[in-house]
Amino acid sequence: MKLKKLIYISIIYLLSFNNVCSIEPEKFVQITVDKVSTILSQNTSKEQKINELKKIAKKNVYIEKIGNYTLGSFKKTLNDKEKKEYFILFEQYFLKSFSSRLSEYNNPKIDVVSKKVLNKNYTMVNSVLKGTKERSEVKIDWRVYTKDSEKPLIVDLR
Repeated sequence: MKLKKLIYISIIYLLSFNNVCSIEPEKFVQITVDKVSTILSQNTSKEQKINELKKIAKKNVYIEKIGNYTLGSFKKTLNDKEKKEYFILFEQYFLKSFSSRLSEYNNPKIDVVSKKVLNKNYTMVNSVLKGTKERSEVKIDWRVYTKDSEKPLIVDLR
């Protein structure tokens, strides 16, 4: 009897916790860039940094949606096998390009400054890459897919 009660309480707790787990898009972006900054400031090899950056991208970027957008109207001309091959290759290309470019930075400081809800599925998060002696300040706008408030995903940067 005690085991059933414990299971019942656990299920209720998990269900109620699940409803509280939504994350605001601006917090999601700040947490993501802080993780990236931590990786880039570590005294590790470029290869290790690239591997860690790829993990972050796989978790926080909606690569499939970006791939669909990139494919555009050509998507209609591909069969299922070609689409599957395209998405495999696109993900590999995206991760390699993203991680190798980003790994050149050391200790970037990005601050989220505002957000604008575009609709129920998208929010634009505005941030600033702080300037240093080597580079000037850069404004970065993050388009965040927010349809699932528990798992926002980055779909574009400007």
